[in-house]
Amino acid sequence: MIQINEPNVQTNQKITFNSIFALAFRSFFLLATIASVAALVNWSLILNGMLNYSVSGLNPVVWHLHEMLFGFAATVAAGFLLTAVQTWTGLPSIQGTKLALLVVIWLSVRAAIWVNTPASLWLAMILQFIWWLSVIATMSRMVWLSKNKRNYLFVPLLLMIMMMNVGILLADMTNQPELALHIGRVTILLFVVMMTIVGGRVIPFFTARGAQVASVLANPMIEIAVITVTLMGLFSFAVGYFFSEIKWLGFIALGVSGILQLIRIKNWHTIKTLNVPLLWSLHLAYICMIIGLVLFSLSAFITAITLSSAIHTITIGAISLMIFAMMARVSLGHTGRPLQVSFMVSLLFICIVMALIARVVLPVFMSPLIAWNISVSCWGFACLLFLWRYLPILLKPRLN
Repeated sequence: MIQINEPNVQTNQKITFNSIFALAFRSFFLLATIASVAALVNWSLILNGMLNYSVSGLNPVVWHLHEMLFGFAATVAAGFLLTAVQTWTGLPSIQGTKLALLVVIWLSVRAAIWVNTPASLWLAMILQFIWWLSVIATMSRMVWLSKNKRNYLFVPLLLMIMMMNVGILLADMTNQPELALHIGRVTILLFVVMMTIVGGRVIPFFTARGAQVASVLANPMIEIAVITVTLMGLFSFAVGYFFSEIKWLGFIALGVSGILQLIRIKNWHTIKTLNVPLLWSLHLAYICMIIGLVLFSLSAFITAITLSSAIHTITIGAISLMIFAMMARVSLGHTGRPLQVSFMVSLLFICIVMALIARVVLPVFMSPLIAWNISVSCWGFACLLFLWRYLPILLKPRLN
């Protein structure tokens, strides 16, 4: 796996400024997890009629989508990439006071989003833009100076996610909630592209080492086809909002992408990972992405399959499960601890799967509101398990 050597390794296990802000994964993993719980509790209170939302602020659905995509998923992705790029390039990444300032900007964005007034939302958009520019500038500088061409592609991906972040806020603030929701869905597909790239690199590698199986030799034709068709689906779906003639091409391409992804993983030794939580969680997340892409495609042709179900299969089952699996792994490996997890972490992964089932399957058999509340409860419990296990690890210095 990717190994990160933090500077100033200490034997003293006291929490210090240097330990908290040693590398970006520490603070952003913790903050993103806490933010997701707060956002979902707020969303649940709105759904249950226990909390009024500001009619002058973001549409509540857009607010929910924005905070889970950018307050949670994008924050974790940025924290991971700002950490991993240090190993990829051999150059020091952002840390210390500069990282602390980046965290302050991020917290200010969350506060402004929660205030949810026209003035606070403009402030949030400006600060979020500054935050993204800082993240992208740091990564761009490091990969450029080191000529790390293999990872150049993350720069345009992050730029596109930044544009989606600003776009979703701007669209809703100018009374275009449908466009804002569309931008959110496009962002989800951008995460699918990122998972396709990162997952295709690390899951077979982690599996070969963790499950002690033969290394997987990628099929070049399948690899090229998967990326090409997924990008085609993303672009066609995005543009289809404005040009309905090509909207169907996007849905079809995404379905084909799901089939190609299934072919891609057939030699990944998935069955042999069932006794290794840090592996089966990654494999299951990738499988959920495949299922989500197929459902996404079928939702355009079969009325019984909703786009919402497809979206939540991807966001909860794929993006979120992969995020928690990666956070669990990174938090151990990058702080000098063995890659061994307790039943508590396995239960964490199971809770995310239960949150997915509750959100997508249970509404067929019971009141959707009750099912959604169960999903939120499962998510919250998973986050509490993560914080209980990893809060001390992420706040204290790296072990020798």
